[in-house]
Amino acid sequence: MDAFVTAGGIPGPEDPLYPATRGKPKAMLDIAGRPMVQWVLDALSGAARIERVVVVGLGPEAGIHCEKPVAYLPDQGHMLDNIQAGVNEILRLNPAARLVMAVTCDIPAVTSAMIDWTAETCLQTDHDLYYLVVERSLMESRFPGSNRSYVRLKDAEVCGGDMNVIRAGLVADRGLWERMVASRKNALKQASFLGWDVLILLLLGRLSMERAERMVSRRIGLRGRVIRSPYAEVAMDIDKPHQLEILRKDLAARVRSPA
Repeated sequence: MDAFVTAGGIPGPEDPLYPATRGKPKAMLDIAGRPMVQWVLDALSGAARIERVVVVGLGPEAGIHCEKPVAYLPDQGHMLDNIQAGVNEILRLNPAARLVMAVTCDIPAVTSAMIDWTAETCLQTDHDLYYLVVERSLMESRFPGSNRSYVRLKDAEVCGGDMNVIRAGLVADRGLWERMVASRKNALKQASFLGWDVLILLLLGRLSMERAERMVSRRIGLRGRVIRSPYAEVAMDIDKPHQLEILRKDLAARVRSPA
């Protein structure tokens, strides 16, 4: 499986991380002596299931590297454009690519073993989209005080992961992706996209994960699969200063005691 890493974006003065970045790329935030994105590239380098990597948003002049065959693309200016560019570059390099792993640059605690587990789990079935979630109890046990946002389902309370797998050909349907991205933080747009029945069942706490998977897949016309990851690290991203400090301490401890 091939992977792409989204590493574009420079926080502006209104961003909570601006005091830490000061006009520099978020991906280059120092985490225990390495750029944040380098931790992700190191994990991909050691993953047996990953064949090649595309980095979108930074180039080798940033001082980052990957031990797998790697290509670099400039920031395309928008999250969706970066995703499309990453997948299209993978297809250019490997026209036979079927599934592609999408990884954000801000989950530096991820490891090679977690990436391999995800790839192996997704390769067991034939779906269009694999979406990782982490249960609240696991997240709060592993990263107390992370203050993630959770969705309450009938059988679980989960947050979304920042490492997912998609069918390579899916990226061609730009309209679908634009609607998905636009609806992320707007309840009315979510209702229009997924349907009021999905939202109402969710708000009433009557929507199980399995039923949500079926209903959403049918509504958007894709074969989707929700995967409960046993690794909180895949959902521990850095959007706020306190999350940055949590991961700085966590990875500093890993550097001191690699085992």
